[in-house]
Amino acid sequence: MKSFFSKIISFFLAALILLSTSSFTVDMHFCCNKLVDMSLIGKAKVCAEKVQKKKEPSKQCTTLQEKDCCSNQSFVKTGDETIKKANIVPEPETLVFLNTFFYSYINLFEGLDDKVIFFETYRPPLLSTDIIILNETFLI
Repeated sequence: MKSFFSKIISFFLAALILLSTSSFTVDMHFCCNKLVDMSLIGKAKVCAEKVQKKKEPSKQCTTLQEKDCCSNQSFVKTGDETIKKANIVPEPETLVFLNTFFYSYINLFEGLDDKVIFFETYRPPLLSTDIIILNETFLI
């Protein structure tokens, strides 16, 4: 369960860094203070049927077809370029430690063969006397 949450957190942190360093533009088209079209990639589409009304001095929006009421707005989010890679110069002690660590870690997996019996070819010594009877140690 702990590894599952750590994977989720690392994914969201990576997405956060990606979004904070990238830049994008949102283009929006409004008619009568209502959002008609929005685009993340290009320009937003404007109203197809527009009627110009220049007779009225006041710009009160009554229908969506009036040209004076339509407006385009853009939201630009610039990326953060202050994130830089760290230049770490390894010291000799660090290199020695890393070398021994990786060498010992790799050698962990170079084990013995499965079910190796070392004493399989060993012959037990010949006993001239029975030690159990000699010491008089009997199991009860």
